Amino acid sequence: MADQANLKLWPSTDNYLGLISKSSQTNGKGTVIVFHGNAGSATDRTYYLDALEKLGYRVILAEYPGYAARNGAPSESALISDGIQTAKQALNDFGEPVFLWGESLGSGVVGGIVQSGQVPVKGIVLVTPFSSMADVAQHHYWYFFAKWLIRDKFDNIKNLQNYSGNTAVLLAEQDEIIPNKYSLKLFESLHHRKKIWTFKDAGHNSLPMNQALPWWQEVMQFVTD
Repeated sequence: MADQANLKLWPSTDNYLGLISKSSQTNGKGTVIVFHGNAGSATDRTYYLDALEKLGYRVILAEYPGYAARNGAPSESALISDGIQTAKQALNDFGEPVFLWGESLGSGVVGGIVQSGQVPVKGIVLVTPFSSMADVAQHHYWYFFAKWLIRDKFDNIKNLQNYSGNTAVLLAEQDEIIPNKYSLKLFESLHHRKKIWTFKDAGHNSLPMNQALPWWQEVMQFVTD
């Protein structure tokens, strides 16, 4: 699937952490590591390559343990630990600056990487993020007291409270999976430089991702400054 999409396994075929474009050049603006949402796999996110490489960034589509052809079982600790390893490998291979991009579940992975303090992160982009996984679970399964039962907390408010880089947040106004109030709860808790982009007619999985849209450049300009 990667080969058909003009992608190659990175950093190696035997032990890959993500996918990069076969035609990727040494791009001077830095490396964007994309941590995708729960559905599908990294090979479904080639639109990030289409948009961000045109703007001068190298793009790594990170893959999670237990997804696609990767071994392991996904959990909060496994995804964050693996994300830290991915970010460190990118820093070793390509240098600074490194930007983290997390969509939905991926926002929790980004939060965990930032909280670890193990990798210098220039800026972050959070797409339909949540305050915590516990909040979202409680909203959907309130009758099970899910907030107290859920194993993987992904507490983004706690994990991002000491971050000092720029943060861009993309909000789908008609989000049926992560209600806006939880994305806004996170946004309002951030004390560093931040900006929000709201897509009025978009649902959780229907954000406008066409590479020609101006918001791509606006977002990356904001987190790069």
